[in-house]
Amino acid sequence: MDTITVHQLKERLDNGEKLLLIDCREPAEYEEYNIGATLIPLGDIQNGTLGPLEGKEEEEVIIHCRSGKRSAAACLHLETLGFKKTVNVEGGILAWKEAFDND
Repeated sequence: MDTITVHQLKERLDNGEKLLLIDCREPAEYEEYNIGATLIPLGDIQNGTLGPLEGKEEEEVIIHCRSGKRSAAACLHLETLGFKKTVNVEGGILAWKEAFDND
């Protein structure tokens, strides 16, 4: 598992990169605030319900949650399923909000 900061992630998004960005929080958390990632709750990942991740084992998968703990668990679990390039967003949505929602 690699890591990425919210600043690095925002730069890549702002540059128009097409990223496989996953939010592993719960649906209610996602509805409250999201940055446009695809929602796949951690429980689904752990149960093998991968949805849009099916067949993407060779692609970079960037995962975020609220603080970085659930996304780290998701990255580690995906690695056991054969995913080669998992990336955890350091600090998750809390870090994103702190960095970019102070306006």
